[in-house]
This record gives sequence, C-alpha cells and structure tokens, in this order.
Amino acid sequence: MPATILALADAVVEQLNATAFSQPLVAVRHYQPVFELSEMTELRVSVVPRSVASKALDRNRDGFDYRIDVAVQRKVEPTAGNLDALMELVEEIADHVRSHPLAGFPQARCTEVANEPVYAAEHLEEFRQFTSVLTLTFKVWR
Repeated sequence: MPATILALADAVVEQLNATAFSQPLVAVRHYQPVFELSEMTELRVSVVPRSVASKALDRNRDGFDYRIDVAVQRKVEPTAGNLDALMELVEEIADHVRSHPLAGFPQARCTEVANEPVYAAEHLEEFRQFTSVLTLTFKVWR
C-alpha cells in the first residue's frame, strides 16, 4: 500500500484526467517536475506531493493536512488571449477540486486551495513559459 500522500496525489491525478476542462490535459504525478524548455510547448499538468502535518484530535484519532501541488505549465506567446486561457484553466481546476470529492480517495476533503502568486512572472519573462501552481490542502482523519 502506498504512503497516504501518494495515494492522495494519485487520486488527484485520476480526478483531473477524468474531467473535461476548457483545455484537454493529462495530469501526471511527479516527485520533481523538471522539463526541458523545448518540451514545454505542450500543456503540462504536474501533481506533486508537498507536505503533511498532523494534529491529535483525541486519544484514538489524528487529523492530517496533506498538501498537494498542481502545476500548470506551458511555453506560450505571452499574449492576453493565451494567458487568459491558461488562467481560466487554473481556476477551473481549483473550482473542480474544491467542489468535487475525490472518487479515488473519498475520505479526504479539500479544505483549502492557494494560488500564490497566480503565475510565475519570472518564468514568463525569462522563458516565455506560463507557470501557475495550486496548493491543495486535504483533510483526512484517522
């Protein structure tokens, strides 16, 4: 049985891949999503386990906060239309994960979605690459 955070990340991948968004995507779980710039002409959605924090609830149960990063990346011409479409996709992903329980991990609840900053300005300036990272927090009790 995989570590809980890996099972949760895999459930995020499955959910994203099973959902129709405004742009077709294929999410993949990574430990380190490092790509060559030449590979970035296609949309990349990377799911990366980030952190775990636990807190005792009582003698028999703990509450766990699992953080999973979802990176949306693509090398694009930085026009308003291209960037707007990618920002829309990031928002769609955030809204979907927040409002739909994970079919592959139904006992987890998404309690927080952070997107700070909403895109990496340095990637856009230096590489002409849109990069936005959502940090999803899932609560699990066990």
